[in-house]
Amino acid sequence: MVWILRLVLLFLIFFTIYLIVKLLMTPNRKLEAARKQKRFLFLDDQEVVKNFQLTYNGAVFTGEKYLGATKNAIDVVSITISPETTTTLKGLVKEDFYFIEKKVKDKYPLAEISWKSPIKEFLQQK
Repeated sequence: MVWILRLVLLFLIFFTIYLIVKLLMTPNRKLEAARKQKRFLFLDDQEVVKNFQLTYNGAVFTGEKYLGATKNAIDVVSITISPETTTTLKGLVKEDFYFIEKKVKDKYPLAEISWKSPIKEFLQQK
């Protein structure tokens, strides 16, 4: 009986350690830490169905990927990027958005990138 209790206790300890490590390694936690530190972080699951998230200078963006036909294969041909909250865009300049576009283009070179409002109007201004 004592051996069974020891095994159960050992199992609970390992299970608790597993849950703590899993919690610390979640992508949303990494994204939030990068946002607070105003770093660039690009979180993308390779599945086309899932959107990607990125953070830059304290602002969080979501990108929607769309499949289409290219010359040789079916690949991501269109990406629409939108900010999660527009209030975090304060202080960003056009070069910041071009930097984000460049990083997304590095990952998806065949994709055409479009922005949602208000960034779209901001980039169209001269």
